[in-house]
Amino acid sequence: MAKKRAGAKRPSPGDFRSEALAQALEKQDMAAVALALRNGNTVVPLIKPGPRDNPLDGGEVWTYRDPTTGDVALLLFSDAKNKPANLPPGVGIYSPAWLKSFLVAHRDTITTVFLDIAGPHPMQAPPAELLKALEVSSGS
Repeated sequence: MAKKRAGAKRPSPGDFRSEALAQALEKQDMAAVALALRNGNTVVPLIKPGPRDNPLDGGEVWTYRDPTTGDVALLLFSDAKNKPANLPPGVGIYSPAWLKSFLVAHRDTITTVFLDIAGPHPMQAPPAELLKALEVSSGS
């Protein structure tokens, strides 16, 4: 058993990427963004990363609070490499179900969601709009 399986290697945060979300943001197509969020994972900045043995599970999500208005924004990224260096260094990659439950749990706090805020193709959406997109099931 000298060989390690290629799939056994843990992903590093630098490997976290959603190609579908990146393409949707490049086109600035909100319908495609909704589809990418509904069907794929999203990179989220973390204050405190999850367990070292499973970077895909756990962690405390970092949000931005505007010091003048008090508004709270959730930042989502198509690629961990698009996260600005001035944010906490940790990232997690989360499922559509997680995103939906997080937005529902914090619907009275989060005022906006920024996608790839520092580019290359930033977009912004109200949490209610993203929740509607996440509510749509493929069977309906």
